[in-house]
This record gives sequence, structure tokens and C-alpha cells, in this order.
Amino acid sequence: MQAVEDLSTVVGTAPSCRAIGLARATVYRHRRRCRRPAVCSPRRANHRALSETERRAVLNVLHSEPFVDQAPAAVWATLLEQGRYLCSERTMYRVLASAHEVRERRNQLRHPIYKKPELLAQGPNQIWSWDITKLMGPAKWTYFYLYVILDIFSRYVVGWMVAHRESAVLARKLIAETCAKQEIKPGQLTVHSDRGSSMKSKPVALLLSDLGLTKSHSRPHVSNDNPFSEAQFKTLKYRPGFPNRFGCIEHARSFCVPFFDWYNNNHHHSGLALLTPATVHYGKAAAVIDQRQHVLAIAYAEHPERFVRGIPRPADPPSAVWINPPAPAAGGAT
Repeated sequence: MQAVEDLSTVVGTAPSCRAIGLARATVYRHRRRCRRPAVCSPRRANHRALSETERRAVLNVLHSEPFVDQAPAAVWATLLEQGRYLCSERTMYRVLASAHEVRERRNQLRHPIYKKPELLAQGPNQIWSWDITKLMGPAKWTYFYLYVILDIFSRYVVGWMVAHRESAVLARKLIAETCAKQEIKPGQLTVHSDRGSSMKSKPVALLLSDLGLTKSHSRPHVSNDNPFSEAQFKTLKYRPGFPNRFGCIEHARSFCVPFFDWYNNNHHHSGLALLTPATVHYGKAAAVIDQRQHVLAIAYAEHPERFVRGIPRPADPPSAVWINPPAPAAGGAT
């Protein structure tokens, strides 16, 4: 290897390797092993940097009463207007970072932390979810308003209304009529909604109080807290025949009448083991499941070879429906 090193100083590394029959990679690897580690020289201080005294002065200004809750940009601008210049805005951030104080400094309103609603329905007429959606009218910027009250256990639409406007008075009337129709007793029902103006209105709150009902609201801007109403509106608006615009309010009502009849009585809901909402709401699910089981048993008796897992069993609808089920307890227990 020493011969290669001596020769490479005269003719170069590549000709030396060819002459001796040695791979260049071997020479380079040998050189890396023999090379002494470089000694890092200490970093020289930048002559433009602030001195320690100046850095403390900047930090003291940022901690002072007028600027303790101000962003560095606002502090920098205010100091300039006062005829003072300590450093650039970016340097203020560096000084704060060195003191581990880079965080939100502005004095801002802190919004309250809203509790996540956790609602459980184990039967019909325990939890209702209601909401309002817009239906586009005949001209641009014109709308009709569809109010829908839905039982979350059975997905049965217990009440609906189409109106020209969103109104707390109309909502109060619809809820009162629906409670009377369903024969709701005081203390029986929780009514859940989002935080729209009609939902949070005083007339609706007083009505629920008078009827002995519990009210519940979604968290602001969290659509997942009202999932059943949102899903029902999607079913409505993706239904074949749903028009882009309704010519008049009678047109909207004439569309909704057959739709809600189909939805309640003929729609085999995937969340209800393919039972209809009316079947679950009025306690007929057991009879329908028994009928399905009877038909499947006959099919199995005729062709058992087609059912490799034995006699098929129709699915049961859920026995409990949650809005935001609680998180499992620590340790995996539910």
C-alpha cells in the first residue's frame, strides 16, 4: 500500500492502481482509516450579535407590563413609534426561544370547553334528534326550511315540517305536536340538537321545561355530535327524484310526504339489521325476525349443502344506540 501512495504522488492514484493491479476503492478505504479525525474549532461569536447585556434588556422589555401579552411584531412596531430600536423582530423571537418562552403571548378570549354529549337510547322515544336543513327555492338565494325530528333508536321520523323560514316559534309548535302525537310523558325523553338559533331559543327551552323533557346540544362546529340527523338528511338529498330546486313550498311538501312515508315504512335501514324504522319503533321487530328465521329454516331444510355454517340466523337490530359512546375504561374493560 505504501508503494501505491509513493507512486500516486508522481502519476496519480488511478494510474498507480492500474500499474499495480489494485482497486482504487481499496486505496481510498485505506486512506479513510488512516486519516486523523478533524479537530472542530470553536465557533466564533458573530460580531453582529447582541451582547449578553443587550439580550437581557430585550427580554426585560418583553416582560414589562405594556408588552407582556404582546406578540414580538407588535412590540417591535410599538417601540419604533416610541423612538426606540432594540433589535429586529426575528431577534426578539430568538431571545424568547433561548429563554424557552416561544408560545402564544396575546391576550385572547379563551372559549369554554364544551362537554361531549354522551346519550344512550335503549328503546323508542328515549332520545330524539332534531335539525333543520335548507331546500333550495325557485330562485337564487331563496330557500325553504325542512324541520325533522328523528328517534335515534328506531330512526323513525316522528315529526317534520316545511316552512318559509327558520323560526323558534315554528320549532316549538312542531315539537309540542310531535310529543302529543307520540304520547310523551314528563321525564321520558331527551331532545338533542345542534346549536342553531332555533335550537337554543328561549321558546323551545321553555317548552321542553314545561313538558318535563331534557335538552341536549352538540358541541360547537362538531357535526359528529348529531350524526343521525345528518345521515337522514343525506338519505333525503341523495334520493332519486330529489330536485335541484323546488318551485314553491307546496312542491317541497309534495316531495316530502311520499319520501317520509317510504323512509319510515319501506326503507330497510342498514343500521337496523335491514328492518324498517316503523317496525322497530312500534315493537314489531321480533315478529319480523321470527318470520325471516322461518323462511331461512325452510331454505336450509331444502338445500343444507348450501349453508356450510349451519342454519343461518337473521341479524338482530342493536339493543342500544349511542351518541358518542364513552371511551373504554383503562385496562381494556368496557
